Amino acid sequence: MRDFSLDVSESEFDTAVIALSRRVPVLVDFWAPWCGPCRTLKPLLEKLAVEYGGRFVLAKINSDEAQAVAARYAVRSIPAVKLFVNGEVVDEFAGALPEGQVRAFLDGHLPDEAERLRLSAEGIADPLLRAERLRQAASLSGGRQSIVLELVGALLDARLLEDAAAGLETIAAQDRDEAWRSLKARLELMNGASELDESALAARIDADAKDFEARFALAAALAGRGEWGAAFEHLLEVVLRDRADARGQARDKLVEWFGLCPDTKAVMSARRQLSMYLN
Repeated sequence: MRDFSLDVSESEFDTAVIALSRRVPVLVDFWAPWCGPCRTLKPLLEKLAVEYGGRFVLAKINSDEAQAVAARYAVRSIPAVKLFVNGEVVDEFAGALPEGQVRAFLDGHLPDEAERLRLSAEGIADPLLRAERLRQAASLSGGRQSIVLELVGALLDARLLEDAAAGLETIAAQDRDEAWRSLKARLELMNGASELDESALAARIDADAKDFEARFALAAALAGRGEWGAAFEHLLEVVLRDRADARGQARDKLVEWFGLCPDTKAVMSARRQLSMYLN
């Protein structure tokens, strides 16, 4: 029970509830020793915390000893139960509900096994391993769109283009949203990159720094290979060196690719340079 249920003092609340709820839902039970319904509800919540096996953590707070926290969350009668996710109360109930109603309350908010697998994949750096975890999640969810699209992103990171294309095709035409279109554009960019002679393009740029056609083509090849920082540099060079049509085209291409690039640091750096060059 220690892993899933804990007693929380007032001084521990921000760490044991608010901070923890950013990683896992936290169910807070405000109770007191003199409260008869609390003595019925508390062991039921403890049992469910163990049974749910980590899908949520139960935090038990003696409201008599944590009056400031109780006032902060408008606890007027006990037992009062509040579910925290990402630092905020997302739902609550009062009184000693029967087990079936408590289960329904929890099941309406807690991530299912597929979602738990998806969340666990976020911390995996290796795209192949991340894709495998997301495959499991997608299969378990019956092809939930949000998970399938994350899987496609991981497959693109791993350069498994045929698998990524197959994943995109599983999404029905009427459900193809902006996230789908971004992944499709990234796939097309990666497919096109293999057809370009990068050495010849680089030689053209060495001979003429204002060969913008070569810069656009080489930027596409680099982006398709996942070298976003280098791709952005070529487009930024166009913005810097040209004051006519090529400049606008490079700016528009940068803005488009910012939405495709999974490397947030490269995007932030290029955004700063673009803003500086334009202003």
